[in-house]
Amino acid sequence: MLMACRCLTARESEKPSHQGKQMTGVEKLTGATLNLGSRWNAIDWRKAEKEVRRLQTRIAKAVKSGKTNRIKALQWVLTHSLSAKFLAVKRVASSRGARTPGVDGAVWNTPAKKMRGALSLQRKGYRAMPLRRVLIPKRSGKMRPLGIPTMKDRAMQALYLLALEPVAETLADANSYGFRPCRSCRDAIGQCFIALGRKYSPQWVLDADIKACFDWISHDWLLKNIPADRKMLEQWLRCGFVQNRKLFPTKDGTPQGGVISPTLANMTLDGLENAVRKVSHIRRDKVNFIRYADDFIVTASSREHLEQAVLPAIGAFLKERGLSVSPEKTRVVHIEQGFDFLGQNIRKFRNKLIIKPSKDSMKAFVEKAKSIIREARGWNAGSLIEKLNPVIRGWANYHRFIQAARTFGKMHEILSRSLLKWAEHNNSGRTPKWIRNRFFGLSAKKRFSSMATDGRGKPKLLELISPRDIRIVRYIKIKGESNPFNPEWLDYFRMRRVANNWSPC
Repeated sequence: MLMACRCLTARESEKPSHQGKQMTGVEKLTGATLNLGSRWNAIDWRKAEKEVRRLQTRIAKAVKSGKTNRIKALQWVLTHSLSAKFLAVKRVASSRGARTPGVDGAVWNTPAKKMRGALSLQRKGYRAMPLRRVLIPKRSGKMRPLGIPTMKDRAMQALYLLALEPVAETLADANSYGFRPCRSCRDAIGQCFIALGRKYSPQWVLDADIKACFDWISHDWLLKNIPADRKMLEQWLRCGFVQNRKLFPTKDGTPQGGVISPTLANMTLDGLENAVRKVSHIRRDKVNFIRYADDFIVTASSREHLEQAVLPAIGAFLKERGLSVSPEKTRVVHIEQGFDFLGQNIRKFRNKLIIKPSKDSMKAFVEKAKSIIREARGWNAGSLIEKLNPVIRGWANYHRFIQAARTFGKMHEILSRSLLKWAEHNNSGRTPKWIRNRFFGLSAKKRFSSMATDGRGKPKLLELISPRDIRIVRYIKIKGESNPFNPEWLDYFRMRRVANNWSPC
């Protein structure tokens, strides 16, 4: 019987790093007769996560106590732990971009490659390779540059992120919700309701966006202020990128495809909330700050305070970091006029706050669904249903925490008409009655459906999900000061997992 894999402690993983002796240490813990792939499959992930979380908790305590040297020592221990290396490789090898290679063309798609990759994560002799630059379209029609690191560089970033994340969470702004563990867009929207939903809430909102945040962050500021291994950080920031087989230097910014980049951007913007509050009287000016990544809003009781005090303070804060506010995407609006934030439209009507899906979000969903339906001409109904269901479920689940019932009904009608046209196109010789009975008569709810067979050859009904099937639920917003790496908040996060039906943080 195979021996269960036990997590290496930092002392064990600090032994001589050459391949032979390190493999001997791994063999003792995973079984000497196993090959690399079997060793990877034999890892006890629960013990690995427990070991890493223990070290992360100690780092968070050291940050809270202000013990700088202890923070560095614990970070070094964590980044040399084999348990952390296993988890780092698991993260990058199981992500959505795991099949996308960097400039070396390598992907870690087998257990043996993953184990070999974990054993290769050594600080000594490490050299980051250039990024592979690709351009992806934005909604505005412009192109967004995306830098794709190699698998090893991604794994190294994920490894050092495990040591940096407890520091970032302990020092983060209370009302920052993007790219942080246990936080999401729904928390930011929940805070919008708290800040704007009452009769005495502020009436003016600064809806702001930072211009090319990831592209213009100052490298010098990052290297001076981010509490991470300076040698490693400098390599990731200045490794350059390859585009059209040419190598270009990177003088500013962080790669948008990097694992550690969102946390670096968050840490760069942490402190913006305090900068806004320093120039405001909280009760008189009714100032609230809500940020998701580089998108943020600031509320106030008057337009003048936002334009004359808040905006200059934000500009000075960003300038120090090499950033600036985007003039095209920044505006001051009255709450009755409404504004879009994170795909939702937030507006007050007759002194009642209404949050519903934005027109841009609905338009993007309809266009995506219709493009799939157009592409599916000539397909069978079962293939079309399997292609559409994840799109419908994902969009509706994102919006199910707001006032979206009427919007879901509207989307249902639009989808039904488009699917009826698809059925008429694919069955042009059939009568309308036959088409309705064939595609909308099999389901008890008269939904678009098709008969198929399961793996055992038994017939089953494939039914298209309707947005109206997604139940609107009440969401409990996370407390701003909560920290998943602080043991004092352990019971709180257990409660949230039960109340919100969450997976463990």
